[in-house]
Amino acid sequence: QVQLVESGGGLVQPGGSLRLSCAASGYIFRIDTMGWYRQAPGKQRELVARLSSRTPDYADSVKGRFSISRDNAKNTVFLQMNSLNPEDTAVYYCNVVGKNSYYRVFDSWGQGTQVTVSS
Repeated sequence: QVQLVESGGGLVQPGGSLRLSCAASGYIFRIDTMGWYRQAPGKQRELVARLSSRTPDYADSVKGRFSISRDNAKNTVFLQMNSLNPEDTAVYYCNVVGKNSYYRVFDSWGQGTQVTVSS
C-alpha cells in the first residue's frame, strides 16, 4: 500500500504564494505520474498540474503562475503557487500513479490540504 502525506496549505492574501508538498511512502517500485488536483465547494475535482516523464501539464487557469516539480530520491512532488487569487481557493489533492513492489499498478490520493485565498 502506498501512502501520501500532504503539507503546505493555508490562508494567503491575493497575490501571495504557497508551496504544497506531497511525500509518497510504502512499497513503491516505480512512480510514473505525480500530480495535483483541486476541488472547490460545489465544483468537480479538476486537474491543476501533472508531471510524468514528459512535459508537465497545467490547467489553463494556472499556467504561468503555478509550477510543479518532483524529488525522485524522496518520492516527493511539489506545487509552487504564485500570484494566487480567490478563484484558487479549494482543497488540493495529491495523486500518484505507479507500480508497487509487487509490480501492480497503484493510484493513490492524498487526504487533501485546504488552500484559502482571501484578504
